[in-house]
Amino acid sequence: MFLAIDAGNSNVVFALFDSKSGKWTNQFRLETKTPKLISQLSKKVPLYFLEHDIHVSQIEKIGFSSVVPEINGIIEQFCESFFGQTPYLIQPESFLVLPVKALRPNEIGSDLMCNVMAAFSRFQGPVIIVDFGTALTFTAVGSTGEIMGVNIVPGLQTAIKALFMNTSKLPEVELKLPESALGKNTIHAIQAGVLYGYTGLVKGMLEAIRKETGLSFTVVATGGLSSILTSLEGEFDEVDRNLTLEGLRLITEANS
Repeated sequence: MFLAIDAGNSNVVFALFDSKSGKWTNQFRLETKTPKLISQLSKKVPLYFLEHDIHVSQIEKIGFSSVVPEINGIIEQFCESFFGQTPYLIQPESFLVLPVKALRPNEIGSDLMCNVMAAFSRFQGPVIIVDFGTALTFTAVGSTGEIMGVNIVPGLQTAIKALFMNTSKLPEVELKLPESALGKNTIHAIQAGVLYGYTGLVKGMLEAIRKETGLSFTVVATGGLSSILTSLEGEFDEVDRNLTLEGLRLITEANS
């Protein structure tokens, strides 16, 4: 089995890929916050493996992508202690052998590069990856695998939290698309404003990229919040919540 560890700003995702079936079989996540992470690693990871009858000897290789450098050492030490092996950490040097290219490898996040690797490997042509995470990102890839550009806006949950943290009377609300774009109470008003607003944002961004480049893109959505905006279903050719994990696996294999 291949173990993928994807450390984001909100969560650290652990996922197992079964090479025999060619499928991602198990997945769980821990909070990224460092004080909690150390105790979660030592308690929850062994418990998960025990409950699912997975032995550490079944883990043949570990790939590690992180956009939170301060926790890298913690993750690496845990892997060496629990799994008995050092994970392969994706770095800018990892991109040199790939069929996809970044203009500034030192600036692009490994999570975005994983998305690009997985999407271009699958579709072999122009593709836009819309990643609904802590940040909402749009990554445009050209016909030969070159990254044409990226844009970043606050994610859905980030926008909700910003309203809650920076206003006195507005509550933090559930991410749920209301039936009407016109809120009938405070909670519905926030949900309508953010979620219908982001629907328009995504459609407008895709239209702007297509207009500027003149290309016909395949559009892939990913990220934990990719299923929230049901009003966008017709905008995406595919929704793949495992896209980053698949790219992580492919980049690790390419550098083995």
